[in-house]
Amino acid sequence: MDVGTLAWPLDRAARQRRDHVAIIDGDVQLTWGQVHDRASRLGGGFASMGLVRGDRVAVLAANSGRYLELALALPRFGLVTNALNIRLAPRELEFILDDSGARTLVVDTAHLELGRGLAAACRAVDHLVLLETSGAAPLAAPDGKEIPYEWLLGHEPRAAMELTPETLATISYTGGTTGRPKGVMLSHGNLVENAKHMLATLSFSPHDRYLHAPPMFHAADAMMIFCLTWIGATHVVIPGFDATLVPRIIEEQAITATVLVPTMINMVISGDAVARHDLSSLRLLMYGASPMPEDLRRRAASVFACDWAQLYGMTEASPVVSVLDPENHRRGLAGEEPYATRLRSAGSPAIGVEAEVRRPDGGAAPVGEPGEIWVRGANIMAGYWNRAEETAAALADGWYHSGDMAYADADGYLYVVDRLKDMIITGGENVYSTEVENVLYEHEAVLEAAVVGVPDEKWVERVHAVIVVRPGHAVAADDLVAHCRARLAGYKVPRTVDLRTEALPKSGAGKILKRELRDTYGG
Repeated sequence: MDVGTLAWPLDRAARQRRDHVAIIDGDVQLTWGQVHDRASRLGGGFASMGLVRGDRVAVLAANSGRYLELALALPRFGLVTNALNIRLAPRELEFILDDSGARTLVVDTAHLELGRGLAAACRAVDHLVLLETSGAAPLAAPDGKEIPYEWLLGHEPRAAMELTPETLATISYTGGTTGRPKGVMLSHGNLVENAKHMLATLSFSPHDRYLHAPPMFHAADAMMIFCLTWIGATHVVIPGFDATLVPRIIEEQAITATVLVPTMINMVISGDAVARHDLSSLRLLMYGASPMPEDLRRRAASVFACDWAQLYGMTEASPVVSVLDPENHRRGLAGEEPYATRLRSAGSPAIGVEAEVRRPDGGAAPVGEPGEIWVRGANIMAGYWNRAEETAAALADGWYHSGDMAYADADGYLYVVDRLKDMIITGGENVYSTEVENVLYEHEAVLEAAVVGVPDEKWVERVHAVIVVRPGHAVAADDLVAHCRARLAGYKVPRTVDLRTEALPKSGAGKILKRELRDTYGG
């Protein structure tokens, strides 16, 4: 077996940490030896279902120990994981399933009825695997279309398939600038390399106990699965983020590390539960997905007396590009320069990753001059699923063109200043403005629509829509919000709407000037 594949981390953990606790999910605890055995049995079950190398398996579920098992098991047998965002609208999920050609859909109890509807509507889905969560009633024997997870586990163990680092491992869908989600193809090698980058950049040990609080379908949390499995650390799983639950689990399970987005951090430190629990076990709190406002950082540092690390990246980079490490945070929070200034940055490229700021002509931008972030490394995606033109545009000259605008200082620290793709980051979720605008344009009363991100105390940014109403039509802001809510995930729906009759500001070429709108609304 090539050690450049995702079978490697689990094999190593089972060999060196066989009796060490691997997964804690409520009352369920499994050792690394047990997880390896279960993953091998799942392989036998998938084969009995008729799944073969390259088949896509979609997962629509909240966090659980079984979700984590699947993430470790599927790539061992050449199957391609498509982790679905549970907050997406049914229409969005149906598009992703059809676009990826997923043959199997895995759902938990909470998403069973939705899963059944999707399985009936999507042409490629042959089977629905029922992922039983803790406390759920036992499931019946398989009736053909629906297969219980326990049935898969009942098979004889199967050896991992002989694969190469180039083998496709996951397809992760991101919002598209054209309004269509794009499937980011990540290979075994991409994910193995980024796990190495994290292990080299931050100090993890086999004794760490990591809390999976963000959803596992997010790249920020998913990256930690292979990173910490590799060293045989312990994964502690909760169904999803809860500002009251997180402090309690940190104390009860002696959590040493986790990843939270700034919105989550704000909710935890603003709640009552944090004062009732001992958080002293936590040694490293990583954050990412959106910038950390300075006031929030200082308030959070007074609550969490631990090391901090900021992670910057994107799904296309598996996902980490740069890291602002604990030393920069410690010395920066103490007011020491240049570390205090660096707290406004996204850090420097992670070990094993190249990142440069380039001008539009491809030339290197001088220190302090804004340009686009280009990234190169073994962690960069293979391309976009069935999107040859968009792949060619994003992967050019051996570099990934991120679409993020930044400048670099003399030490190579990146300061992100804008997003060329007009992406809004609200509560850690990425929202592409074009996708929301396309839905707004479906309403008969909308003549012009522009969606921008504006500052929000709770969500850091909120989705704000500026609408020019079509002459002869009348519409209320609430009507447009309801229109969007029926077609989009809740976090993509505009939280505020400005209705106007005058035209939106435009360039000489007729392009709506969103920068002017952001300036108007404080974005």
